[in-house]
Amino acid sequence: MVLLLLALLPVFLAAWYLMTQVPATPVIGNLKRQQAEHPSVLLTSDGQELAVYRKTNRQWVPLEGISPHVLAALLAVEDQRFYEHRGLDLRRTVAAAWNTFQGRLQGGSTITQQLARNLYPEEIGRAPTLERKVKEAITALKIERAYGKDEILEIYLNTVPFLYNTYGIEMAARTYFDKNARDLDVLESATLVGMLKGTTYYNPVLNPQRAQQRRNIVLAQLARHGKLEQAQLDQLRGQPLQLNFERQDEQPGPAPHLAVLMRRWLIDWADRNGRNVYADGLVVRTTIDSRAQAMAQAALSAQTERLQKLADTTWNGRQGWNARRDLVDAFLRETQQFQAARTAGMSDVEALAKLRSDATFMQALRADKTRLQAGLVAMEPGTGYVRAWVGSRDFSQDQFDHVQQARRQPGSTFKPFVYGAAFALGARPSDQLIDQPIDIPDGQGRIWRPTDAGQPTGEPMALRDALALSRNTITAQLMQYVGAPKVAQLAQAMGVRDSRLEEVPSIGLGTSLVTLREMAAAYATIANAGQYVAPALVLQVEDRSGKVLEAFRPAAPEPALDPAANAVLLDALRAAIDRGTGAPIRSRYRLQGELAGKTGTTQENTDGWFILAHPRLVTGAWVGFNDSRITMQDPWGQGARSALPMVGEFMQGLVKAKLVDPKAKFPKAPEPPLQQDAGAGWGTLFPPPPELLEPPAPAATVPSMPLPAEYGVNVGGGTLGFPSQPAIVVAPPRAGGPPPEVLALPPQRAIVVAPPRGELSGAGPAQLLPTPGSAGPGY
Repeated sequence: MVLLLLALLPVFLAAWYLMTQVPATPVIGNLKRQQAEHPSVLLTSDGQELAVYRKTNRQWVPLEGISPHVLAALLAVEDQRFYEHRGLDLRRTVAAAWNTFQGRLQGGSTITQQLARNLYPEEIGRAPTLERKVKEAITALKIERAYGKDEILEIYLNTVPFLYNTYGIEMAARTYFDKNARDLDVLESATLVGMLKGTTYYNPVLNPQRAQQRRNIVLAQLARHGKLEQAQLDQLRGQPLQLNFERQDEQPGPAPHLAVLMRRWLIDWADRNGRNVYADGLVVRTTIDSRAQAMAQAALSAQTERLQKLADTTWNGRQGWNARRDLVDAFLRETQQFQAARTAGMSDVEALAKLRSDATFMQALRADKTRLQAGLVAMEPGTGYVRAWVGSRDFSQDQFDHVQQARRQPGSTFKPFVYGAAFALGARPSDQLIDQPIDIPDGQGRIWRPTDAGQPTGEPMALRDALALSRNTITAQLMQYVGAPKVAQLAQAMGVRDSRLEEVPSIGLGTSLVTLREMAAAYATIANAGQYVAPALVLQVEDRSGKVLEAFRPAAPEPALDPAANAVLLDALRAAIDRGTGAPIRSRYRLQGELAGKTGTTQENTDGWFILAHPRLVTGAWVGFNDSRITMQDPWGQGARSALPMVGEFMQGLVKAKLVDPKAKFPKAPEPPLQQDAGAGWGTLFPPPPELLEPPAPAATVPSMPLPAEYGVNVGGGTLGFPSQPAIVVAPPRAGGPPPEVLALPPQRAIVVAPPRGELSGAGPAQLLPTPGSAGPGY
């Protein structure tokens, strides 16, 4: 009895061990659920497909839809007694263990065990341990209890991986032989089945010799089991692989950058609503219009192709790539190849020389760095609905989204926030500042001197004209009056809500980094009577049967700029289109009706911008290189010549297709107060004509004194004053000339643009007159 118990002890221990492992194995659910999985679909507002969201690149086919050659090859090589065992082949397992013990490694897993391992890699694992083999065996037994043999074969052949994001025999047949699984011949079937021993090692694309040798082993097994005649085997062994390889990557679709963004959004939505993006067949209807999207892509592609030819000429010339040795060396030091060379022990000079000697590498580097990029987005101002979204020239070459991800300096397209803030404070478009040089301390002991393409005229210029003609000197002067905090605050209220804005004097000329989407949203606010409406991309989400799961409405408008001030700003931006830097919209593209907009160009033509506001659609475009150290050239690098044409062509197409109404009107501006219409060149920013003011209270006169430096900022020959006490600063007039312009700040603040020094009559000092009813220091 004792001997019997000792003999049975290993059996009891093995049984006990198996019982402890059962709870650790996966629960077998519906393995054919993947057959019934329905991917989610992204549609345009007019019902056209934008993208299909699949978890894997797979198409399920029934067993009868698979070539019998595949089934014969699979059983001959992987599991000859598949229809005889119940998940475990004990004879094969023992033989495999004995061969492995003798040093000849051999696998003993059945097709069912392989299926268990493929479907539950996390629960079972892949490490060559006893625990893994036990879990695999138990799971295989569970699968055999739940499914018939043909079902197991069907599931296996539809889930097995074949590299290149390809799953299942159907997609493998299309990828490697450009045919359906039912049409595979014996050679093709043997090649694909042969890959299952090690898809990477027997990859027929990268390792054709190994793949052919493995294929021939499969053919030999077929002959051994009576599925091939010896003569057929001898004839087939010498045949080449005859691949017709083409990766079955998902097509990017007409709006690929948007599709990537929407995939993330949909996954989050599905998680919150208990849905499965890859199985439930959700239908997402977006705000994108398929016709507008196609026109936007065409306009962007056509313009960037024209510009790329100019860029290639520039960078291939004498002053181009070869002449910029320091810049090219900087590019080289940033490459992985350079880092690898340094890690291998090369010096900096040796590593650079090695890379420069590689002509193919250098050509690829130059092509990458000097490839021009662009983005375009169009949205409705009243609803925020985005109608077109083009993130780059070619998604296959550049997945970086220049609408949503790229942050670039907006240049002069940012100026409307300066003028909008000034108009909100009471400035009028007819108010004037002198077009003259300006020195602005940056607070760190340095002087900032904004300049324009042309020389300052030295003459007064109305604010409306300064914005239309994009005069930097006037904008910089106005910035001193408005203040950077107010400009940043207005920009954020109008739509620049994600980017960090630097509250420095140069912010008014567009030096803070922003996205194209933000800028288009801000201009949409201007077109919408100063009301910000958040951009929207989704109309509704439906289930597979068409039931609406959630509908989305436009966001509630948020007041951003006083309607009266916004009307003044909009009118000034109209002037930019009618006779300013945006004039080609009228003259070249013949666009009629109410339009407003602004061009933008950053330093050394690094970025080109143009944003056009139509009453029903606002379109923004950006052009530049991904690396801001690469710049465009005059004159084609300016926003009016780089970004404007793609917007012009886009709008032309929309008008021709009657997608926008050229007779549409911007929202009617509110009636301004009488005071603003009672004279020329004055408003709450400027002192009104005396006859319209009630007699002021007597003001105490301050003794004449020179204006201290801390009272103002030197503006060429004049001064923009910010007295520590509320005052109107009056400078002596020029001999025989008009008095200086006085800019009164509410509440009763004032600044002055004094005439240039050397033209003053006499040597009289400036005088400070305390302002009646002052509210004390502000800003």
